[in-house]
Amino acid sequence: MKHQTLKLKWFALVVGLSAVLMLGACKKKAAPPPPPPPPPPASPTASISVSPDTIQAGQSSTLSWQTSNATDVSIDGIGAVQPSGSQQVSPSTSTTYHLTAKGAGGTQDATTRLTVTQPPPPVTQTPSPTDEDLFNSSVKDVYFEYEKSDIRGDQQPSIQADVLFLNQHSNVSFTIEGHCDERGSTEYNLALGDQRASSVKNALTTAGIASNRIKTISYGKEKPFCTESNEACWQQNRRGHFVYQK
Repeated sequence: MKHQTLKLKWFALVVGLSAVLMLGACKKKAAPPPPPPPPPPASPTASISVSPDTIQAGQSSTLSWQTSNATDVSIDGIGAVQPSGSQQVSPSTSTTYHLTAKGAGGTQDATTRLTVTQPPPPVTQTPSPTDEDLFNSSVKDVYFEYEKSDIRGDQQPSIQADVLFLNQHSNVSFTIEGHCDERGSTEYNLALGDQRASSVKNALTTAGIASNRIKTISYGKEKPFCTESNEACWQQNRRGHFVYQK
């Protein structure tokens, strides 16, 4: 009986050792789990701006850009640039700057626009008209009938307009030239021209223009304004002509 018990104990010991060895063998054969995959490359980021964003032609502006995760950065019209930086630009016309940033994680674009305006045209200073300019544009000649030296009724508006201007420009002195058409002798027309110049002067002085501002001279038919031999031309030559005195 004692021998039988010893065998049972020995058998139990062998079974237990076998179980321990089998368990250790199983644990030793289990493969370790695989490592996790590496993260994907980060996508590039890109930004670009220009300050000021509006300039006049000939002026400059500052173009600035910034990128990350990029190995190849370029700007249209400029070429390859550093990943981040700034540059002075002075285009002659409005321009859109396009930045492209490339990296292992892909491509990123960014744009900015610079508006270029044309400078306003230079202001041309128009000189103020002189007294002579005003005189020549405002004072009108007085016309006469054939062989007459009295002022016609239809010439009164011209006389009144002349008086108005001369009263407003009291510093202006002038000469009244008496002219005639080509008909008649030289001596006759010189005398008639003198009468016409005097007639215009008298009308002005009667209206209040100081006589010491007025000179008269007769050219008769010697300085015609129109040289054709017809009534339309002769009418233009029969007049009292105003000349500004410098």
